[in-house]
Amino acid sequence: MDDHDTSYRLLFSHVEMIRELLRGFVPGDWVSELDLDSLEKMNGSYVSDDLRSRHSDAVWRVRWGPRWVYVYLLLEFQSTVDRFMPVRISSYIGLLYQDLIQRQEWGRGRTLPPVLPIVLYNGKRRWRAPVSLEALIQPMPDALAEFQPRQRFLLLDEGAFDEALLEQRNLVAALFQLEHSPSPEALQRVLARLVDWLDTADMADLRRHFVEWLRRRGPSLDPATHWREINDLQEANTMLEDRIREWKAQYRREGLAAGREEGLAAGREEGIEQGIERGSVQEARAILSRQLARRFGSLPAAVETRLGLASREQLEHWIDCFYEARTLDDVFR
Repeated sequence: MDDHDTSYRLLFSHVEMIRELLRGFVPGDWVSELDLDSLEKMNGSYVSDDLRSRHSDAVWRVRWGPRWVYVYLLLEFQSTVDRFMPVRISSYIGLLYQDLIQRQEWGRGRTLPPVLPIVLYNGKRRWRAPVSLEALIQPMPDALAEFQPRQRFLLLDEGAFDEALLEQRNLVAALFQLEHSPSPEALQRVLARLVDWLDTADMADLRRHFVEWLRRRGPSLDPATHWREINDLQEANTMLEDRIREWKAQYRREGLAAGREEGLAAGREEGIEQGIERGSVQEARAILSRQLARRFGSLPAAVETRLGLASREQLEHWIDCFYEARTLDDVFR
């Protein structure tokens, strides 16, 4: 996980990624007023009063008219949701403000700049915890309420975004799709886009860091591909294309071999052709059933029945659909 964290931080050390994060995923018309060409990466290490260091994930600032807005991006790679994330965010922003005060970086009238805290969460479970500090504090008399801290963060739960939003031409959306690709074919489709989008000299470093992210994260997305061996995005794209073709060819070869054995066992010349057909159907059915159960869990009886009655052509079509599907219903739709 440390490797994954490091590769993610490398990606979000690029101004292009922060620019597209703000454009594509921060709500409100005010974002269009930001001078995105003014984005600056800030010091990412603050020291609190008790000398414990906090190495933050990514802190940027951007011009909004005459003032600066600070973007605090926290990358969260926990397997479980942190219910007390608003408390952590409050602490980190407090350290940021302390650092700005010590360096005397404030606005007119010695006022502090606004901060946009963003939590980027990539866990498999959807985020259900509070996103505001107020929601964590016990009920109290109205007389006390005005003295309580208020802190809210913008949650970007990668796996919860609508597919249409992720289809925009946006590098951060592409990263989210890579992280949550349901199949090798979906993964390869996003890689092909990145090869096209990053095919300029000024994107060389960002291309290299996407490759580094794939080398570290790829084995958990598609274990059969040799991610550690890739050196550039085009190579990763080609490697995945070749593996998908080989998988489909292997399935057809195995079905043909199973059919020949069944036909020969029947001892009749015409049985060979019939056996080939039956063997292909059985092999296709077994492969599809195994893949569906692996991704979606135990199959309903209705699905098992549907597979048992399907022709070879129908099974092959569903196998192709499997790569694109996000749910079990999508396969048969």
